[in-house]
Amino acid sequence: MTREPSITAYDGGPFLVRGPVRIVGEDGEELAIRRAIVPLCRCGRSREAPICDGSHAITRRRAGAAGTSPPDGS
Repeated sequence: MTREPSITAYDGGPFLVRGPVRIVGEDGEELAIRRAIVPLCRCGRSREAPICDGSHAITRRRAGAAGTSPPDGS
């Protein structure tokens, strides 16, 4: 049985894509997906874009340590 694709948005984090999907980069090339759940970047800081690499969490920690709010207000 094949699952329906779904996308879950996490506050301050990535979109998690579950199920059988094709992901195509801005260059038109299909990305090789090797996972059942794919995190897609929402913050624009990922070096692996469009795949999330966790950069949003690092930026949030630095902003909190500096005594300022992160750009997304969380």
